[in-house]
Amino acid sequence: MKNYYVDVMQFRGDHASFGFKQGQWLLQSYLHPIYTNPDSMKKVRFSFDRGEAVQWIKSLFPHFYEELNGLAEGMKMPLEQVLLHFSGYQQEWRRSGCSIITGDHFLVRNYDFHPKTYEGRFVLYQPDQGYATIGPSQRIVGRADGLNEKGLTTGYNFVNRRNTGDGFIPTIITRMMLETCQSNEEAIALLKEVPHRVAFNYVLADRFGNRHVVEATSEAVRVKEDTISTNHFDLLPESNRYHLDDSKRRMAILRNQTQALTKREAFQLLNNKENEVFSEKYPQSAGTLHTAIYDVNSLEAGIALGHNRIPTMFSFHNWLHGQDSWISKVKGQINTKERMPYMEGIGEES
Repeated sequence: MKNYYVDVMQFRGDHASFGFKQGQWLLQSYLHPIYTNPDSMKKVRFSFDRGEAVQWIKSLFPHFYEELNGLAEGMKMPLEQVLLHFSGYQQEWRRSGCSIITGDHFLVRNYDFHPKTYEGRFVLYQPDQGYATIGPSQRIVGRADGLNEKGLTTGYNFVNRRNTGDGFIPTIITRMMLETCQSNEEAIALLKEVPHRVAFNYVLADRFGNRHVVEATSEAVRVKEDTISTNHFDLLPESNRYHLDDSKRRMAILRNQTQALTKREAFQLLNNKENEVFSEKYPQSAGTLHTAIYDVNSLEAGIALGHNRIPTMFSFHNWLHGQDSWISKVKGQINTKERMPYMEGIGEES
């Protein structure tokens, strides 16, 4: 078993200052060499059009561009390299898992990926422009899932990386939705406008009782009312992967047990190992790294690291009213020997 953790990061202020603060944090982090190694520029597997990326960011999420400039200053890194690594535009994505369920006032999500991709950051951010958010970061400035001050919550499920297009990866799209949208309706409109690089499901729940799953590829976006999502499409089956057995297996488990589940029951369904939704397929980039829970009414958020855990809960409502969380770190264990660079460095394999 491996011990691991997430650091709780809290910030209130403009995006440029937030970017600068994160850049300073990265300078002291084991993750810093990943983004400063000259060889990393040579490993890029996609073309990067800076002008196109900046144009889309300024059009859809202008304050994020200010954050990237602040990040460049804080990391003492050229903006070109920051845009390449952190803009989320035309970046590569590896295969991953994930299962999500929504109830009458909550969303619960297993985030499944390879341990070496985990960053160990749970972020509360209140910008001076845009909606405040809470959730785990991914690729530093993106979000793996989250909740905003208006009671909108979302998470994504990987479907396919074939037939990629010019566009954003889900971590940045999730951040865009949480900071700029207050309802499923607004989030769906954004998902129809933003260019998508890779095929993903986006699960949405808001305080108005709306529950949707949005199937999005570089070529099409389709919307359905649903409360469950794994790693395949129903409305865009031509964009599915060839091997869907595990995704459909988890979907069947969720379908068979989701009638009128309480928030606690839904969390246990995803997090308790005996229910066979929590995954330990870490070498295959499909192991559960955290289970998150969000309440759109009370504005509570929680995260658990490892299986059969009780989530560590945060009152986002109280935080929005100026009461900082006393929690600085959440700890847990997972069954893997895979390296986690944010704790252990990049190692010889990098």
